[in-house]
Amino acid sequence: MIIKHFSDNDLYKFSVMLAIQKLYPWAYVKYAFTNRGGTQFPEGFAERMKEEVAFMANLKMTKEEKKFIKKRCYFFDPVFVDFLMGYRYDPEEVTITQNGGDLSVVIEGYWYRTVLWEVPLMAIISELYFKMTGAKPEGVEEKTKAKAIALKDLEADYSEFGTRRRFSFDVQDEVIGLLQKHSGEYFKGTSNMYFAMKYDTIPIGTMPHEWFMYHGAFFGYRSANIKALEAWVDVYDGSLGIALTDTYTTDSFFNSFSLKQAKLFDGVRHDSGDPLTFADKTIEFYKQNRIDPVSKTIVFSDSLNIEAVKAIKDHVAGRIHDTYGIGTFFSNDVGVKALNMVIKLIDIKAHKKDADFLQAVKLSDVPGKHTGDQKEIQLSKMTLGLE
Repeated sequence: MIIKHFSDNDLYKFSVMLAIQKLYPWAYVKYAFTNRGGTQFPEGFAERMKEEVAFMANLKMTKEEKKFIKKRCYFFDPVFVDFLMGYRYDPEEVTITQNGGDLSVVIEGYWYRTVLWEVPLMAIISELYFKMTGAKPEGVEEKTKAKAIALKDLEADYSEFGTRRRFSFDVQDEVIGLLQKHSGEYFKGTSNMYFAMKYDTIPIGTMPHEWFMYHGAFFGYRSANIKALEAWVDVYDGSLGIALTDTYTTDSFFNSFSLKQAKLFDGVRHDSGDPLTFADKTIEFYKQNRIDPVSKTIVFSDSLNIEAVKAIKDHVAGRIHDTYGIGTFFSNDVGVKALNMVIKLIDIKAHKKDADFLQAVKLSDVPGKHTGDQKEIQLSKMTLGLE
């Protein structure tokens, strides 16, 4: 089986899970798989995937995982940790179908439960695809060691973010061990909770796009960013303080990012669009608000490799603290073409299960990466003055 550990998931899924339970326990949602790369899946893929999903019903948090979460995730209250001990995946929340080479995956249920599915499902899709197509990883140790040394030489603080599109669990495991060994202090941790525990490093992550998407669908697009950030502060009181900026474009984000929030949040994350332009906008925003940019952080996390990190570091030039979340370049640089895919929130019901769905959309600083219903995307752009 592909997912063998309850904590083989990213920190941000657990952090948003707690926030949902605290503030929106009645929210009911749908997620859908989007095959951006047009990958054609082999015959029988859906049936094999259903077997993997069914197995996940057996997963439960171990005492070792609970001990680690209590130690490292100081921002989780004991009630939530106890809830995780009793949580079980429900495969009935996931519908998987296949038509020829086209794969469909839809997740539906209460948001506080279904939120954990996204990352392990994507990891299953990726690893199962490479298993069924007979792919074999090449050059993992040699490439990873070279990357770790190069990032150390650049004095770049970085973390591993590769769970969702990894070649396999075993490749990601090997990669994280090599990064930690050869980068020393510059390797800051991993988004994956299980590997953070295994390698006794820091689990990294804060908030996902779906947090903003829910607020946009329910409260309106003009209110989405500020409502989402204020709600996050209500739950975490200043912890997990890196704000995601591009759910409704970076310009829209900075238009609504208040002075209070700018002072409270430790920094921002770049996830789409030109990183150099983003760095300049962010630094200028802090300067205009009389905040020393050096006291803040930008987490760069969009399609990074060594060349991109070097270009960003050279451009930032110490004007703000820069750190890097690197995913597929670490976990799936093994001689195959990584899958280009996402699982995103598409519909929400805020209070009543029998109410009508509201559509949830995500914009981006790259127009081709907008997700959701096209009419709703146009409405959000018109509302935000982005036309």
